[in-house]
Amino acid sequence: MRIKWSEPALVDLEEIRDYIAKDSEYYATRLVEKIIQAVEALERFPAMGRVVPEAQDQSIRELLVANYRVMYRIETERVLVLAAMHGARDMTRIEPKPWEVI
Repeated sequence: MRIKWSEPALVDLEEIRDYIAKDSEYYATRLVEKIIQAVEALERFPAMGRVVPEAQDQSIRELLVANYRVMYRIETERVLVLAAMHGARDMTRIEPKPWEVI
C-alpha cells in the first residue's frame, strides 16, 4: 500500500505543529515526527488502526498518536490520510466529517 496525504490532513498537521511550536519547537517537531512515523506503518499494516466509531464504515480508521486522532481511509491500492485532530474535539460538531470531504 502507498500512503497519500489529503490536502486537509496536511493543513491539520501544519496547524498542530504551529500551535505546539508556540510553546516548544522541539516538542512540535517530535509530535509531527511521531504522527508521520505512525502513518508510515500503514504501508505494511493498513488495518492496524481502529474503526472510527462516528464513521460506521470499516474502511475509515484512525491511529491514536499522543492526544491526536489521525483518520484515514483504506482504499484499493492506497491509504488516504484524511485528517489529524486533537482527541478532545467533538466529532458530532464537525461538518462535514473528514471522511465526507474526500
